[in-house]
Amino acid sequence: MKKSIAKNPSKVNAVLEIKNVSKVYQLGDDTLTILKNISVSIHAGELVAIVGPSGSGKSTLMHIMGLLDKQTTGTVILDGQDVSEQSEEALAKMRNQYIGFIFQQFNLLSRTTAVENVLLPTLYSSDQSDKTNRAKELLTMLGLGERLNNKPNQLSGGQQQRVAIARSLINDPSVIFADEPTGNLDSKSGHEVVEILKKLNQEGRTIVIVTHDLELAKIAHRIIKILDGEIVSDTRGKS
Repeated sequence: MKKSIAKNPSKVNAVLEIKNVSKVYQLGDDTLTILKNISVSIHAGELVAIVGPSGSGKSTLMHIMGLLDKQTTGTVILDGQDVSEQSEEALAKMRNQYIGFIFQQFNLLSRTTAVENVLLPTLYSSDQSDKTNRAKELLTMLGLGERLNNKPNQLSGGQQQRVAIARSLINDPSVIFADEPTGNLDSKSGHEVVEILKKLNQEGRTIVIVTHDLELAKIAHRIIKILDGEIVSDTRGKS
């Protein structure tokens, strides 16, 4: 079962919520506005796709929702807790404990094994033996039981992405962000990753996919379209 930050969270509360969020960069005398007064709520168990072309602001939105970046204005609420003014150190701890990430580039350390890569988010955990066993269980669940000690260069692209998925699960996060998770994969491996994401969601995981691929977005129960830093539609399909 996935954990919750609050001891007694209300069932009606969003797992993640941003309110009136903008992101503006100052470039000399000019300003560059990436996000414009965006409000979004993500609820437990949802499979959401955030879609838009390159430069639309979807990656910046993910970075703010995933506590990788700070908004210029607005509020970020994680499981009922306002984290908008938290320090970088506090945000890093919350991000590590409650949010999982799957990236297009896999972001694996080349000199470490599959198990060691999965364990990266747990480096400061006191129960390393339990975490190691959990890492092995996750990799086995994802079909890599015979690849536990392989390094990334000994794995195919699809296998590397499975390691990244296992890594995103190791701390039992409240939300998993998948940023173009099939972007570097062949069609067969991409399909396998899509099926894994769908299965994880069916098991109760909250997943947000960020992509420009409308075919990938079709697996989601809800599709949020962003263009020029603004949400232009938020539609729900069959749940």
